[in-house]
Amino acid sequence: MSGSDALPGLDLGRFRDYLDEQRPGLRAGELRAELIAGGRSNLTYAVTDGVHEWVLRRPPLGHVLATAHDMGREHRVITALRDTAVPVPTTVLLCADTEVLGAPFYLMERTPGQVLRTRSDAAWLRREQARALSLELVEVLADLHAVAPDSVGLGDFGRPEGFLTRQVNRWKKQLDASRSRELAGIDELHAQLGARIPDSGPPAILHGDYRLGNVLVGQDPVRITGVLDWEMSTLGDPLTDLGLLAVYNHDLGAAGEEISGSNSVPGLAATEELIAHYAQRSGRDVGRLNWYVALSFFKLAVIVEGIHFRFVAGQTVGAGFDKIGKLTPLLVSSGLTALAEES
Repeated sequence: MSGSDALPGLDLGRFRDYLDEQRPGLRAGELRAELIAGGRSNLTYAVTDGVHEWVLRRPPLGHVLATAHDMGREHRVITALRDTAVPVPTTVLLCADTEVLGAPFYLMERTPGQVLRTRSDAAWLRREQARALSLELVEVLADLHAVAPDSVGLGDFGRPEGFLTRQVNRWKKQLDASRSRELAGIDELHAQLGARIPDSGPPAILHGDYRLGNVLVGQDPVRITGVLDWEMSTLGDPLTDLGLLAVYNHDLGAAGEEISGSNSVPGLAATEELIAHYAQRSGRDVGRLNWYVALSFFKLAVIVEGIHFRFVAGQTVGAGFDKIGKLTPLLVSSGLTALAEES
């Protein structure tokens, strides 16, 4: 770890002063820090004083839309879930004052475990461990959806009424903002989704981007030690989380590594088994899950097309983006197939 105050996005001197003011006596020594995750999502730093280990989260440098990287929202849901069956890190403090680090941030205790973001990250997993882990992933999701929002102070965390209609409309607006080429079937997929919106069951706390790459995994024993990356969380139809998890469980080929990563790990339970396990654990009706799977394919197609749009415009730097545009038609056709299988 670095002890430098020059870490991008984290001025250790200013953070140290704020920590001492807010939590006097907590710090046991000089602070050191390193960036452990960054990019398009929130920036994540490991921070230590030699005794304690923490994680600090803040929006990306130069972020524009505060609602897309809402630190208060993420801190609130993690804190609310602390005493539930959902494993989450323990929060320490939230800072809304942008004068400290240039953006809001929050601090939480570092939870032991590894994030399996790529297939190589999970190379140590045996096949039977991977299968058990994927089933536990579903169990944790069902446990999240079983938490009554009012019981943890999250009754006003979202607007469940009309949630699915807003989702369909929102992603269509995102698509229209990044159109740069003809995409066969994508407007048909949107139209079919809009015409066949299911009636939602009881609303739940949603994660919003639930997948293997967004949880911490302990090795001894192999288990989920913490659920991370709550920036998309809200109240709504819980089957949207399950539909997205099912999509991430698909093997989308080499281009799919850019978005699904570790979900191509050998040994993961089949999608049908994961869905049945969720239905048994949650007691929810999953009879129309193919619609939610199709919505998730549409959502990912829009996200991928946005990345492709920025790549073509010369606004994206990094490896693999030259191939990601090939994934959009595959996602669209998979969405249409899911809808056809529902009817």
